[in-house]
Amino acid sequence: MLVVNGFIGAGIFGLPSGAADLAGEYSVWIYAFCALLMLPVILSFAEVGSYFRGTGGPIKYGTQAFGGFVGFQGGWLYYLARLISFAANTVLLSDSIAYFFPLAGEGTGRLFTILLTILGLSSVNILGSSESIRSMTFFTIIKFGVLIGLVFGGFVLLGDTMVPTFDSALPEAGNLGAAALLLIYAFVGFEGAIVPAGEAKKPERDMPMGLILGLVVVVILYMLIQLVAMAAVPNLAESTTPLLDTASNLFGEFGAYFLMVGVATSVIANLISSMFSATRVTYALSLENSLPAWFGKVHNRFLTPANSVLFFGIAAFILAAMGSFRFLAAMTVLSRLFLFIMTCAAVPALRPKFRGQGRFILKGGYLIPILGILSCLWLMMQVSWESVWMTGIFVFIGTGLYWIGKRQADNSTE
Repeated sequence: MLVVNGFIGAGIFGLPSGAADLAGEYSVWIYAFCALLMLPVILSFAEVGSYFRGTGGPIKYGTQAFGGFVGFQGGWLYYLARLISFAANTVLLSDSIAYFFPLAGEGTGRLFTILLTILGLSSVNILGSSESIRSMTFFTIIKFGVLIGLVFGGFVLLGDTMVPTFDSALPEAGNLGAAALLLIYAFVGFEGAIVPAGEAKKPERDMPMGLILGLVVVVILYMLIQLVAMAAVPNLAESTTPLLDTASNLFGEFGAYFLMVGVATSVIANLISSMFSATRVTYALSLENSLPAWFGKVHNRFLTPANSVLFFGIAAFILAAMGSFRFLAAMTVLSRLFLFIMTCAAVPALRPKFRGQGRFILKGGYLIPILGILSCLWLMMQVSWESVWMTGIFVFIGTGLYWIGKRQADNSTE
């Protein structure tokens, strides 16, 4: 369940139209292709996760394999992925609200909707979020119920018209690559389930089984959702709210409201989780003197990392105000790909130290980590230069903050 819930965030509510625009009726097979691309990556995560008893994660993997600076970059890339994903999902929520209230999707109204969302979630994280975290289980149940209900309703109402004929011309190779890059957004997030892998009773058995089974469940659900959306919405490629349009066409106005409940609960749960975990990363890095001490300051009354929350909220607003959902989704994939490459590369660096009883060791030597790195490199080649330089700016900012934190630590010991 951790793996499946990590995969299924808010992305699937906004991706079907972009996939249809780039790959047409063949978009359903892009999901299966993405699952194959991610398989060696998640298996590499499973091996590295089995090395550590207790909490692992990208900071620990990078530090153990390549030293403190690379470990920091792993943590910073994880933070970036959460930050950009938060911005993307905030835009998706704004677009969904605009489906019912068009003013929320244009100009000042759009900015106000984004600002209000981020201010509300930032306040929750500063004031204390225990109740919100506990409510995420409820949100998850609603999310799954809505998606499965949509698929079931599509089968009942559309029947065999859901099955494409595949008689159109194949899309250009560039479009297929762009579609794969976009849909990979729906196949990331599993790393959150890998972090506590060492706490499993038998990680060498449980983690690969959970990862593979979770991947199979998710790719089947995604392919069925894409089939329903393509059959129910003739102009799917032009939609900014593809699943809302699907539900509306299938079930009328009630269907749109029903799906909106799923979108809202899924996105809000995802946003709460992203902000909660990401702001704790910068807080922890500050305590380790890898970021300036400012990030480690806690609120005097609520004892929450208020400065880290403030920084996250401002950066997320700037990103959400600047970009569309599709652009931000592609951008967060790029930062995650760097993180995935680092983890795959950590396998040959760490295996000689940790090989032994109770470890999950991949078969075939280092073939699977190499395939994982090659998959990530191929996906990187599909990224636009705009996403590359914007991600580069954030990595540069993180590196600068790292050296400031180290300089402060050195000065305090003199």
